[in-house]
Amino acid sequence: MPTRADITYFGAGPAALPTPVLEKAAQALLNYDGTGLGIAEHSHRSQYATDIINQAKADLASYLDIPNDYDVLFMQGGGSGEFSATVYNLVGAWVTRKKADILKQLGVKSEPEANQEELVSALKKAVDAELKLDYLVTGGWSLKAYQEADRLIGPEFTNKAADARTVNDGKFGKIPDESTWKLSKDAAMVYYCDNETVDGVEFPNYPDVLAPNSDGTGPIVVADMSSNILSRRIPVKNFSVIFFGAQKNLGSTGVTVVVIKKSLLPPACPQPSPALLRKLGLPSPPIIFSYETIAKNNSLYNTLSIFDVYIAGQVLKSLLNTYSDKVDGQQAVSEKKAAIIYEALEAHSDTYKIVPDKSARSRMNICFRVIKGNNVDTAEAEFLKQATALGLTGLKGHRSVGGVRASNYNSVPLAGAQKLADFIRDYATA
Repeated sequence: MPTRADITYFGAGPAALPTPVLEKAAQALLNYDGTGLGIAEHSHRSQYATDIINQAKADLASYLDIPNDYDVLFMQGGGSGEFSATVYNLVGAWVTRKKADILKQLGVKSEPEANQEELVSALKKAVDAELKLDYLVTGGWSLKAYQEADRLIGPEFTNKAADARTVNDGKFGKIPDESTWKLSKDAAMVYYCDNETVDGVEFPNYPDVLAPNSDGTGPIVVADMSSNILSRRIPVKNFSVIFFGAQKNLGSTGVTVVVIKKSLLPPACPQPSPALLRKLGLPSPPIIFSYETIAKNNSLYNTLSIFDVYIAGQVLKSLLNTYSDKVDGQQAVSEKKAAIIYEALEAHSDTYKIVPDKSARSRMNICFRVIKGNNVDTAEAEFLKQATALGLTGLKGHRSVGGVRASNYNSVPLAGAQKLADFIRDYATA
């Protein structure tokens, strides 16, 4: 039977975790900090839990250089839960801003002073005429996010500002030129998935067209970074919300992180009352998806898995101890690993076909087909069989697209990427 040292795991998620982190976590499950109880047994209301959350927040902020005007929330529900949460919360924030504009037009300072019928009527007209959520659809996950918004508030309020399939023969694999994006005026949010795990598409950098103005105003940008967070520097101040599941580069399955600008939270931007939202024909979020509720309770409104936050915190400490230049150090390694694998594939174009366009290739999820011989399915099955025998596991592509996918997450060592590249060459020349 193989040991951990024998395996280089390229699975798309959950990803492998650093062995020292798992060893420390295993001990913490038995006896945390000399308390005689395991970490999963301590109350989420304990000081231990609070300290673990606060330290993880501080280390994440340090590693990514998150400014002080952002908060970090630990939630549940995964990225799919955030497809819903972003809709609820960003629509609510839009209504709050629009209400403030209307109150000013009505010449009153606060909602109780206004004629309620007149206020609701003006707000309803604004919702019907102006409310839009923009989505850049570049792969399977952004498509799911767009479809969830359609389901929750209706297609009349959603705008598919870009669809990559229109520029790639009906398939995902490219990012449409920014000049073709049909962005709405003052959208409640502009959503995109920074790295499409299934399709191997990654935005090479932050979109210029979404950059904030010199005075800080501009689009309200929401990004799903579940599969490339912690792997490169990001301009945090350009985003209103960044969310990511922990199970790729941060930790274990069970916790989802939201980095949110405090200007979207009380007291700057309290959510509308459920009663008002009902009058406007808009949904209220389940309480566990309410950002202001989670923020007010320091992520402890309900029973959070403190063990999962602990693992995330230990991964962050490992990264900070490894790279004195923090995320920049990891970025250099991530780019080197990806280059090694792509170079091996490109060197044997008669055996491999890289799926996404070179302009949008992901550093994290390297998707390709094995075209050696007359039968792709047979060739890929043999490739995967031989790879597994060498300890290169988790390479099978997503069930919806097939092929081979090497998920090059932070836990994959440089030597592991080189081992895969060597096998790619050996298989092609055998």
